Amino acid sequence: MAGAAAAAAVASGISARPAAPRAPSTTRRARSVVRAAVSLERGEKAYTVQKSEEIFNAAKELMPGGVNSPVRAFKSVGGKPIIFDSVKGSRMWDVDGNEYIDYVGSWGPAIIGHADDKVNAALIETLKKGTSFGAPCVWENTLAEMVISAVPSIEMVRFVNSGTEACMGALRLVRAFTGREKILKFEGCYHGHADSFLVKAGSGVATLGLPDSPGVPKGATSETLTAPYNDAEAVKKLFEENKGQIAAVFLEPVVGNAGFIPPQPGFLNALREVTKQDGALLVFDEVMTGFRLAYGGAQEYFGITPDVTTLGKIIGGGLPVGAYGGRRDIMEMVAPAGPMYQAGTLSGNPLAMTAGIHTLKRLTEPGTYEYLDKITGDLVRGILDAGAKAGHEMCGGHIRGMFGIFFTDGPVHNFADAKKSDTEKFGRFYRGLLEEGVYLAPSQFEAGFTSLAHTPQDIEKTVEAAEKVLKRI
Repeated sequence: MAGAAAAAAVASGISARPAAPRAPSTTRRARSVVRAAVSLERGEKAYTVQKSEEIFNAAKELMPGGVNSPVRAFKSVGGKPIIFDSVKGSRMWDVDGNEYIDYVGSWGPAIIGHADDKVNAALIETLKKGTSFGAPCVWENTLAEMVISAVPSIEMVRFVNSGTEACMGALRLVRAFTGREKILKFEGCYHGHADSFLVKAGSGVATLGLPDSPGVPKGATSETLTAPYNDAEAVKKLFEENKGQIAAVFLEPVVGNAGFIPPQPGFLNALREVTKQDGALLVFDEVMTGFRLAYGGAQEYFGITPDVTTLGKIIGGGLPVGAYGGRRDIMEMVAPAGPMYQAGTLSGNPLAMTAGIHTLKRLTEPGTYEYLDKITGDLVRGILDAGAKAGHEMCGGHIRGMFGIFFTDGPVHNFADAKKSDTEKFGRFYRGLLEEGVYLAPSQFEAGFTSLAHTPQDIEKTVEAAEKVLKRI
């Protein structure tokens, strides 16, 4: 089963070779760059983002760069950020009244769709009892039982408030358990903004083209080793050079923070083997992939069980949440059971637990992951086919409800390959899709997400929009 899953992951990577380019039509409407205060006639309704611009201009005086997370600033795609007003199902509406088919899904949590009626109803009932207790609640037990029963590596779990916090806790835990300080991570993988992880990181760091972050002391990263993703030989060499010193290998089992990059056959197995041989731990950062590639995450999909797993996004159903868990003997190092300290005021709060419980319940329904696989595959194939017909070099792939498209002929096996993409062309593609009512992540170096709320008609409309844009960019 694991071998079949690995083969499927590789098969999902599709490269689109361009057809012979056709001369541009003189009657084709020239595309307009999306700028605030610029309108584009689309049917009977004019597309305008003037209110978004006004709000963003005010935000820049209040918050660094006008946003609370860097990739939202649109710096890598051009134009100004869209300011959103509401979401429902597969759709988002901005403050100017424009409607979009959404493939960001709040960066992954909205796997059953935005503002799900059953989740909202459960939240309203819990809200009547209070927003935060600062004390144990029964919902913590319920969600913990669900996570433990689903994720192969997790025998005990600690809930926190974000993926970054989960990875910070896991980092301290693996060092405490092994008595070692060095860690190994992969170029382009992002595990939150903790100092030790901001070395050749992905996500917003890659999107903005930033060097390793100022303000991080050399001592914080001196014990962080890096290797190219999908390069098992490089990992083995680092273990030989640092025998008995590496506490853990951290990785996104499917990279999502450098674009969508699946593991090559045998890569995860090699990591499992080398860590076991050296007495190091294997940590899967499943903040993105957890409950998305399968109910048991990437580790269920690929059949590789790590020692420690970090989670987030989906397990909070759209509310702030994170978790780290693993083998019982490792987790019993965590205070108050053991000496490794970690705490959080809002950890396990009733609202996040409630949203997580009802989201996971929905994911257990038959056909969930088969449906995600079908619509996401149709989406990726449709866009790549349109790209090839329009003469663009593109590649991409998907696994279940996670996907990515690169503007390079590929294949893309690591961050160095991803950086060969034509990011300027991606920016034009991105802005063109906004005009057509499609919202992707505003970066070439971020994965996309589908949900159970996306319909075949949504996919068809998106592919049609992509065809229009790819013809004119």
